[in-house]
Amino acid sequence: MIRYFTGGESHGKGLIAIIEGLPADLFIDPSIINSCLSKRQTGYGRGNRMSIEKDHVDILSGVRGGYTIGSPVTLYVENKDWQNWEDVMDPIHKNTSRRVVTMPRPGHADLSGGIKYDHHDLRNVLERSSARETAVRTAVGAVAKLLLSNISIELYSYVVSLGTVRIKPDVLPMITLGNSYLRKLSRIAASDAYQMNMPDTAASKRAMKIIEDTKKRGNTLGGVFEVRAVNVPVGLGSYSQWDRKLDGRLAGALMSIQAIKGVEIGDGVANAGRYGSEVHDEIFYSAKKGFYRKTNRAGGIEGGVTNGEEIILRAYMKPISTLYSPLHSVDVVRKSPARAAVERSDVCAVAAASVVGEAVTAIELANAVMEKFGGDTINDLKNNYNYYISRIKKY
Repeated sequence: MIRYFTGGESHGKGLIAIIEGLPADLFIDPSIINSCLSKRQTGYGRGNRMSIEKDHVDILSGVRGGYTIGSPVTLYVENKDWQNWEDVMDPIHKNTSRRVVTMPRPGHADLSGGIKYDHHDLRNVLERSSARETAVRTAVGAVAKLLLSNISIELYSYVVSLGTVRIKPDVLPMITLGNSYLRKLSRIAASDAYQMNMPDTAASKRAMKIIEDTKKRGNTLGGVFEVRAVNVPVGLGSYSQWDRKLDGRLAGALMSIQAIKGVEIGDGVANAGRYGSEVHDEIFYSAKKGFYRKTNRAGGIEGGVTNGEEIILRAYMKPISTLYSPLHSVDVVRKSPARAAVERSDVCAVAAASVVGEAVTAIELANAVMEKFGGDTINDLKNNYNYYISRIKKY
C-alpha cells in the first residue's frame, strides 16, 4: 500500500510530505511535479500570494539518480513568504503581539478547531487548516501520476461550472472521444487568456466577468469540477469490505480537499431521479472488444470495483470562507460581536481545486494499483499488470 503524511503551516517555513510504499526503480521527474505545482497556482480569481509563491519541489529522500530506491520519499515545498512571517510563526520563540486572530470566520475551521484544541489565538487553527496544504498534496499526486503512467493510466480535470456559469452541455460528451481530445481541452483550459481550466472559451470569459463582479463586492465564489481517469483496468478496489470499495475511497479523498462539500460519481445525482432501466449501463460482448458498455452512467465503478470504463468524478466546492466584506462573528476572547477575521485569500479557487482533485484521485488510484498488482520494483508491477491483462482477454 501507498500511504503519505503531510506537515507544515500556511505561513511556516514550508510544507513536507513523506510517501511510503512506492516501488523501487520508479523514475521521478521533478519537472513533472513542478508543472503540477505551477498549474495549481493558476486560475483567474487567485489572491496576491500566488505572485509571491512560485512553488518548487525539493526531494529530500528516497530517490537516487532520478529513481526511487524503495525507502520513503520525502518532498519539500518551501513557503517563499516565510521571510515575512518568521517572527510570527517561529517554532521556538513565542510572539504574542502580532497577527493574533480571535474573530472566527463562518464556514472555516477557526471556531470548531479553537474549541477542540483550546486555542484562543485562532491562528493556531487556520495555519494548518488552510488550503495552502494542498500544494504538497499536489506534489504527492504528481508522483502518483508518474507511477500510473507506467500502466498507461492518465488523468484529466476541468471546471464544469463556476457560480451560475456552466460549460455548454455538448462539450461534455465530446470529452470521452479520447486522450488526444482531452489534451486539446487541457491546452485550451490552461491558456493565458482563459485561466479557468474550463474546456469552453465562451464560458471562461463569462466566468472571468462574474469573478470580477464578485471581487468588487468583497465576496467569494464556488463551483464544480470533474476529474476523469482513462485506461483504468477492470478490478481495482473490492466489494468484499466497506473500506476497500474504490468509490468510497475516491469520494473520501475528494471530500478531504478544503471547501469540497459534495462528491458525485458518474451520473450519481441525476440517477437518483431515474428508473433503473434508464440508469444501469447494459453489457455487451464482441470478440474484438470483449465485454463493453455503450453508456457510462456509473462513472466507471460498480460495487466498489472499476469496470474498465472511464472513471468520472465530480466535486462541488463551496465559496471560500474568507470574505473581504466579512460576515458577522464573535470575538472568542471578549465574547463580543465582531466582524470575521480577514486573511489574504482568493475570490475563487475552483480551477486550482480541480488540479488538487486530480492529484488526490491519482493517489487513491496508485494505491489501488499497488494493492492489485504489488511488486517491490516498477518492473514487478508492470509484469503483474501485463499478466493480469492477458488473463482478462481470455475470460
